Amino acid sequence: MKRLYFLTPDLDTTVNIAHELSDLNLTKDEVHVMGRDWKHLEERGVNNATLRQTSDVVNAAMRGLKYGVPLGGVLGMLVYFILGDETGGLGIVSLTVGMGVFGGLFGIWTSTMVGVSVHDVKVDKFERDINNGAFLMMVDVPNDREREIYSAIHRHHPEVVIDKVTPQERRHHWGAGA
Repeated sequence: MKRLYFLTPDLDTTVNIAHELSDLNLTKDEVHVMGRDWKHLEERGVNNATLRQTSDVVNAAMRGLKYGVPLGGVLGMLVYFILGDETGGLGIVSLTVGMGVFGGLFGIWTSTMVGVSVHDVKVDKFERDINNGAFLMMVDVPNDREREIYSAIHRHHPEVVIDKVTPQERRHHWGAGA
């Protein structure tokens, strides 16, 4: 799946595109819209974006798990070697696994707390436009239909800016530099 971002100038254009995407067999779960005028979107049957689409919460949770499990496991081994037999009969394996699970859960929890406050890459890019009344549509399309969806929307709505996250933006957003 690829995520396409459509920056639309007004409510009517946004609603029209949402209906066109529905006609192209995309479901409501694949189309999310964010904008200041979200109540009118809801009234017109357009799916509003949630924190999952507009923030880095999902990627942050995955990073928390990725780093929390090994760090917890290492901490478990360290505790075992420092305390030795004073661990109450827990073996190194059970202590390492237990601390790994705890580290993973703790990593997910702390990372999502941070991830909620970090915008999606394109939300940051189009924030000024959104604050000025534009809408940002986030559309998840199958890889093999990306060109078809892009062409259909651009043909009917040439004024709409269509974008997707570039590898360079992804690396920058993940903290790997520009």
